[in-house]
Amino acid sequence: MPPWDTKTTPRPYRLQVQRLSLVWAILILSLCGLGFNLYSLQIRRAPALLEQARNQQMIYMRPYIPRRAIVDRAGNLLATDRLIFTLYAHPNQFKISREDVADRLAAPLTQNAQQLLTRLNERESGISVAANLSEEVADQIRALRLDGLELVRQYSRLYPQQELVSDVVGYVDLDHKGQAGLEYTQEKALERDVRTLQMSRAGNGALMPDYLPDGLLGFDDQRLQLTIDMRLQRVARSLLKQQVEAYKAKRGAVIVMDVNDGSLLALACEPTFDPNQYSRFDLKLFKNWAVTDLYEPGSTFKPINVAIALEAGVITGDETFYDAGRIKLETWEISNHDYKDVGGRGDLTIGEILSFSSNVAMVELVKRMNPQQYHEALQNLDLTKPLTIELPGSAAGQLKPVSSFQASPAEVATTAFGQGFSLTPLKLAQLHGAIANGGLLVTPHLVRGLVDENNRLTWEPEDRPVKRVFSPETTEIVRRKMGEVVDAPGGDVVRIPGYQMGGKSGTSQKASPTGGYYDDLKIVSFVATLPLESPQYLVLVVIDEPKGKDLFGSTVAAPLVKSVTEALIAIEGLPPAVP
Repeated sequence: MPPWDTKTTPRPYRLQVQRLSLVWAILILSLCGLGFNLYSLQIRRAPALLEQARNQQMIYMRPYIPRRAIVDRAGNLLATDRLIFTLYAHPNQFKISREDVADRLAAPLTQNAQQLLTRLNERESGISVAANLSEEVADQIRALRLDGLELVRQYSRLYPQQELVSDVVGYVDLDHKGQAGLEYTQEKALERDVRTLQMSRAGNGALMPDYLPDGLLGFDDQRLQLTIDMRLQRVARSLLKQQVEAYKAKRGAVIVMDVNDGSLLALACEPTFDPNQYSRFDLKLFKNWAVTDLYEPGSTFKPINVAIALEAGVITGDETFYDAGRIKLETWEISNHDYKDVGGRGDLTIGEILSFSSNVAMVELVKRMNPQQYHEALQNLDLTKPLTIELPGSAAGQLKPVSSFQASPAEVATTAFGQGFSLTPLKLAQLHGAIANGGLLVTPHLVRGLVDENNRLTWEPEDRPVKRVFSPETTEIVRRKMGEVVDAPGGDVVRIPGYQMGGKSGTSQKASPTGGYYDDLKIVSFVATLPLESPQYLVLVVIDEPKGKDLFGSTVAAPLVKSVTEALIAIEGLPPAVP
């Protein structure tokens, strides 16, 4: 019989056995729990715990690296980073009185000592005394050897040319992020590669470098180079500002473009802003309206329509078209701007149509095409596609559907003299560039690429598309007719002795948001290309809502085109066509 038989085993002994069994059970369960926990720590949670340990022991630092500078085509500085300091005061650490500290800081900060004392009395620590201090001022403050002063260094974006190229370059915000212009769109090109520094934390909390990546303590000297010429930009902006103020206009724009590759030598809009103090200006000024805003071009589009008709083969360069002075289409009456003074002019050549800016003769010219053919030709010019320029907000033009052209002859007629559709000033410049360069639709652009200290390209944007829209024969005829505009008696406002140019003015009523057109609001423009035989440059001026008398493209915009062109000739050293 077993000794633990309950019938024969004494009760006290049975209690001891039960207690011992319970203890063993607890021990076994505890060992199982410890084993499971050890398995969990060593096997299941090991990767997570290892990562947590590394995070506690390692610190990854990303030092601030200045943005690359922006320069014009000659290397003149347009935007750069500079080292600045912010001064903080901690009065609870002063070894001298607050009055003495204020007196000593007054000179280097060029501030009133009493005002400084008022600020120092605000609280016991963490007082922001002054910001945007130069290195020279910071050195003067350090030389004072005052306890309780803290100089915090940081980089700030500086635009040394102020408003000169602001609507092109844009600005960065307080976080050093681009918010407008090329600072926004070229963020990747402007930001240098940031290498991470890995550091280990010792047991006492001290940081020790784990390894130093190659090039950590230095950075490349590449700069973002633009196609803009600062000298020409300065002339264009100064003259544009004068003209906008003289006519109390809403705004204006000047575009100077190389017609062969689309590079922009000048792109100025007024009014504009100072990117060094961007917070003081209206948000509307941060865009370049020559790229973002649409308008009806008016008569400056007539040479484009002539090229379309020539390319379609429905007219020839030596044909004439009847100008009745006024015609009626359905319920719409179309007349020339000078009909009340001169009436109809009869048969006109293409050159005369452009010189007199005859709306009626242009309608007769465009009527040679059927509506669908004309609409397809306009679409082929990519009117409804935004330009791929580097600036943000490029707008696509607006053109009514082909059904509207087929339903009403008035739609075709108004489009013939540049109304009823809209585009941006830069798009108009691109189209006239195609007339000038032999029929190629080149891509307007501002960025040449990244260059090193020897001005060698290290990076350039991807290939810019080029599309043929007219034949060289067509554009030669149109250029010759635009030359007749400048050579005509009224062309003296833009004519430059010794130089052969082609040009066309435009004066259009502004469309009303509620339909129709304003009677008293105009947008005037003038476009010129030179040299006429082998064009290289285009100058376009657009003035929005000028006020006063005699408001036409030939009177308001043309004189500005002439002045900018004269500056262009001098800067580029263009020789005259005739002595």
